[in-house]
Amino acid sequence: MDATADVEVQLGQGDVALTARDRTLLQAVAAHGSLNSAADALGRSYAHAQRRVVELEDAFGPLVDRSRGGSGGGGSELTDTAEQLLARFQRLQAEFDGVATAAETVLRGTVVDRDGELATVETPPGTVRAIVDTEASPGDTVEVGIRADTVTLNAPPEAPEPTGTSARNQFAGTVERIDEGTSIALVALAVDPDTTLSAVVTDTSLDKLDITTGAELVASFKATATVGVIPAIEQSWPDESS
Repeated sequence: MDATADVEVQLGQGDVALTARDRTLLQAVAAHGSLNSAADALGRSYAHAQRRVVELEDAFGPLVDRSRGGSGGGGSELTDTAEQLLARFQRLQAEFDGVATAAETVLRGTVVDRDGELATVETPPGTVRAIVDTEASPGDTVEVGIRADTVTLNAPPEAPEPTGTSARNQFAGTVERIDEGTSIALVALAVDPDTTLSAVVTDTSLDKLDITTGAELVASFKATATVGVIPAIEQSWPDESS
């Protein structure tokens, strides 16, 4: 089973999920007054946009009221169901953003090598590739921040090979805690005795992937989404007395 935790905000109904791309399409219909104009404005195929709306309506109910021709030329507008669905999506997105912003894992480590803006940092749970402050040289101490929304969780058999993916950073660990919100869950993965790595997933993904306390998972995250800085207390400041 593919156990990748999908952290994109979605509203599911059966086998269909409203995504950020769908939200953009519906908002464009409201703004432009027709599905055809909305598809043009977004640079999408009208046929594909129409098919997607039909798929969403089969799952969620009527979303777009369509009128034909006539002196006014016809058009489309969102139904009350669509407006309520978009409001729910917005609340979910706000919750997700709040959790993701607050939940950041910070690892303290030593720069051992660098290649331009990217550097290799040795930390207690293992080696991390990250974008690191250009003032930091091999041997310097840095703090590496990993946002919870940049972490992907996999069951060990499904974890991608680090050499075959842009998410080259990987830590194996055990689920220590799961904090469930209304629609979002924050998973704390113990990757060594003193370090937990936070990952945010939707409640739908939590159930679908059967993520439970004690489960063995692999966390992956991209070097380009990981930032290392020199700790403020170790920054060298000019002597103000001179």
